[in-house]
Amino acid sequence: MATKLWQKDYPLDQRIADFTVGRDRELDLELAPFDILGSIAHVTMLEEVDLIDGAAARRCKAKLRELYTLAREGAFIIEDGVEDVHSQVELLLTRALGDDGKKIHSGRSRNDQVLVDLRLYFRHRIRGIVEQTAELSRTLTGLSEEHREKLIPGYTHLQVAMVSSFGLWFGAYGEALIDDLRLWQAAYEVVDQNPLGSAAGYGSSFPLDRDRTTELLGFREPVVNVVAAQMGRGKTELTVAFAIAGLAQTIGRLAMDVCLYSSQNFGFLQLPDDLTTGSSIMPHKKNPDVFELLRGRCNLLQTLPAQMSQLTGNLPSGYHRDFQLLKEALFPALNQLEDGLAIALYALPCTRVRAQELPTDSRYTYLYSVEAVNKLVLDGVPFRDAYVRVGKDIKSGTFEPPTELRHTHLGSLGNLGNERIEAKRAAVINGFDFATAARSMDQLLG
Repeated sequence: MATKLWQKDYPLDQRIADFTVGRDRELDLELAPFDILGSIAHVTMLEEVDLIDGAAARRCKAKLRELYTLAREGAFIIEDGVEDVHSQVELLLTRALGDDGKKIHSGRSRNDQVLVDLRLYFRHRIRGIVEQTAELSRTLTGLSEEHREKLIPGYTHLQVAMVSSFGLWFGAYGEALIDDLRLWQAAYEVVDQNPLGSAAGYGSSFPLDRDRTTELLGFREPVVNVVAAQMGRGKTELTVAFAIAGLAQTIGRLAMDVCLYSSQNFGFLQLPDDLTTGSSIMPHKKNPDVFELLRGRCNLLQTLPAQMSQLTGNLPSGYHRDFQLLKEALFPALNQLEDGLAIALYALPCTRVRAQELPTDSRYTYLYSVEAVNKLVLDGVPFRDAYVRVGKDIKSGTFEPPTELRHTHLGSLGNLGNERIEAKRAAVINGFDFATAARSMDQLLG
């Protein structure tokens, strides 16, 4: 028989039951460890405010810690006929402890259970993504230093523009990822607030200590207003989706550059053979499929905020079952983002860079036009007159490119400033208070 925390004395049509549950049982397995942590904190608080006796609380917490171990090992299951992870945890507690297991739902609703589960889950996933992103940024900055002297053309409008280098190109993405980390920091601050105790969104007549569960779960602070806590459903997911989309935009653009630069017409990068795929009819082909798929997945991830907004855009305050569908879009997106970061970390250091002989290659002669203008300005010619003079030389075919580069200001060819980028990244990473959350989880688990 189906087990539901809201079970009444009449049966639910099975087709309705199947439709309303949807993929919840499958996706809730990812939430199981966090649901159990929330229950341990809730039971601890219930004992402290005398809503459950000490012996019952100890038994509940001991069993919950056993279930947590099962969940972390991937051995926790949601049985056939059981609606969700909340129902399964309470069912297992009741089987093991009888009436004591029935006491843990006091002062809670599935609404605030899923809210706290999701915030704990997002907090955990954000830490993993931040660590991967920081590592990718460090890798790119390292490649920038390694290849700082190797020149390539820079482009605007996909037209030859000015001299650039692999130092600038790699370093640009290394620094751009730091801005993405700032987006994740904002998302983390939104996520790192405790909704537990808001119940169905309107609080409880029990004397709940919401500050205590905030402390136990390692949240920075509670969502104070209980309606605001419920309104966080959808808004929290949207905030995380914006961070996903921002990071995906950077990685997708990097992947596009690799695809472009590794083509024969550019030839700035060369992928190792074992990182490419072939053609079924063209024996010479070595295709950058890994970066094409990375680009495509990142393009799809950039649509995520629109999906979140469309799903929740016309909903008033309070809980609505529509929110259940947010998990179906967001959970796989987090997995795809982590996979993309991992493959970028794996493939980029294997890629061979090929410096260009810019001064002797006629395709790139005009890369040095700005250098010529600037040289005249340094010799005392007004900038606009120098610009016109060089333009006339180009038009008449008499332009002789200067080959000496004098880029010394911060962030330019001769002064990459990678040490400043390293310091900036470290400061952003230090702004994430992962230690408090980790310490609280360890204490909860005894």
